[in-house]
Amino acid sequence: MNKELIVRSINSAVDYALIQDGRLIELHREKDNNKFGVGDIYISKIKKTISGLNASFVDVGYEKDAFLHYHDLGPRVKSLIKFTKLVSDGKITNYSLEKFKFEKEIEKQGKIDDVINANQNLLVQIIKEPISTKGPRISSELSFAGRFLVLIPFSNRISVSQKIRSKDERNRLKDLIEEFRPKGFGVIIRTVAQGKKTAELSKDLQSLYTQWVNLCKKINGSKVPSRILSELNRGSSILRDVFDEKFKGVYCNDKSLCYELKDYIEQIAPSKNSIVKYYKSDTPIFEHFSIERQIKSAFGRTVSMSKGAYLIIEHTEALHVVDVNSGNRSNKSSNQEEMALEVNLIAASEIARQLRLRDMGGIIVLDFIDMIKVENRKKLFDHFKSEMESDRAKHKILPLSKIGLIQMTRQRVRPEMNITTKENNPNSNGKIEAPIVIIDKINNSIEKILKNKYISKKNLKLHLHPFIAAYITKGFISKRVMWFLKYKKWIKVIPRDSYTYLHYRFFNIKGKINHH
Repeated sequence: MNKELIVRSINSAVDYALIQDGRLIELHREKDNNKFGVGDIYISKIKKTISGLNASFVDVGYEKDAFLHYHDLGPRVKSLIKFTKLVSDGKITNYSLEKFKFEKEIEKQGKIDDVINANQNLLVQIIKEPISTKGPRISSELSFAGRFLVLIPFSNRISVSQKIRSKDERNRLKDLIEEFRPKGFGVIIRTVAQGKKTAELSKDLQSLYTQWVNLCKKINGSKVPSRILSELNRGSSILRDVFDEKFKGVYCNDKSLCYELKDYIEQIAPSKNSIVKYYKSDTPIFEHFSIERQIKSAFGRTVSMSKGAYLIIEHTEALHVVDVNSGNRSNKSSNQEEMALEVNLIAASEIARQLRLRDMGGIIVLDFIDMIKVENRKKLFDHFKSEMESDRAKHKILPLSKIGLIQMTRQRVRPEMNITTKENNPNSNGKIEAPIVIIDKINNSIEKILKNKYISKKNLKLHLHPFIAAYITKGFISKRVMWFLKYKKWIKVIPRDSYTYLHYRFFNIKGKINHH
């Protein structure tokens, strides 16, 4: 399983494409003007508290006030407020919490009016970026995420990722962290810390403590509201969360960004810094790595899969619905249950990819093909859960219902990736699918026709628009020649002036073939 990160810098934005075995699995865009990224820390001012919501609206400098719920205050918020005030007044210059006297923890089900007041200054962290008409969602329980550990000020708790199941390893990690954990700080041990040596964990923790010190140095004299600590750039944060020995390459078309990524790899895995490469070519970087084609084919309403199956993805205000279709697979199949299971398993893998790719969040309903056998429904559920394990967003999946539905929720902390895949129709005022997708569709149709034993292959012809016909037949090793080499079957291509750009039909000795 090879992973690569492709970074494209264009105008005022940077696109990050995460590829696994050549397939696009994540796509992120970072804009220069994005001042409210997840993980950024601000010195803010409380505007007002709303008793009915048990929350407050907070000025962080965004056009809409940020939202802070009581449960996002953190149990030690009173200690944070006291510490921030003392640092602002210059009464604390040593930012270690070793001798700092903690305030009493707030009640779990308390009232926000009893804890914070209007016009009070508060350190907060963005936990959800502004989406649509809403301002950012924030927390005053600060955390500093590293590659192996997460450091939490004003806490003494050490917790271990539930994905580390070995009791011995959990105890080993806890004992190690307890040895060099700074007093007054809690630590969350991430899954990737499993099996790591003391030196690596100690270095990661020291780096996070340095971030805390740098944050504290900026409190005194900062105007309110203002950002006082930025999260890593998006590329470095992706590498922090997914980098492992399976990573084979990081390619970037911007020299300065390339140096940044190289420096970060140098910090987290010095032996691997040679995998960062500057990409310089006349062919755009996303074209070279076939990402543009994958974007066009993956972000539409309909998503094609292997075996002729496809997904239909619908978005509403309240939820997302994904419908699994088997396509025109032969109804003569002796075992419909087996066919349904096969398509459902393929669909489950593609849905897991689509959720990450589009960063879909909220309530999601997946409508799979009905299956009668309980063991098959369990096999599908287990397979989907396993495919979702690599998804870094928090999610909860309910078991498959009797009518073939899986209901789930997935956390969304950034606006969903919304890419328009339809283009202006040169023949009219409407929209058509991107022409880049047409060749993939023709390829799929040919494969289905040539593998279907019930369809005659005699006098096989492909009728299509003259422009597309020219593209398919041009060059010594044309698309048509490649089909011949692959399938050992010559297909006659016939240009048709009456066809629209994306219209095509197959014919054989008996007439038109239904290939949809």
